[in-house]
Amino acid sequence: MRVECKCGHRGRIASREKLSTEFAKLYCQCLDAKCGHTWVANLTFSHTLSPSTQSFERMLFDRLRDLPREKQRELFEQLGSQAVA
Repeated sequence: MRVECKCGHRGRIASREKLSTEFAKLYCQCLDAKCGHTWVANLTFSHTLSPSTQSFERMLFDRLRDLPREKQRELFEQLGSQAVA
């Protein structure tokens, strides 16, 4: 991915902070030594053009596995209580 400074020169992504699977902050720097501008850009998921060939179940399992254990327990408790009701 290429970034461009407001001065018109190329920039580089020095680091990124992933806040979710669909949003990240990109910390950028201008490559022109005379400029020296640094900035933060946001990278976000917009929409799907072609759906994944992975099965829905596999994608769901992968997303659940990435959640913290406490959140996993909370979700399974909610599912269990709905199944009984």
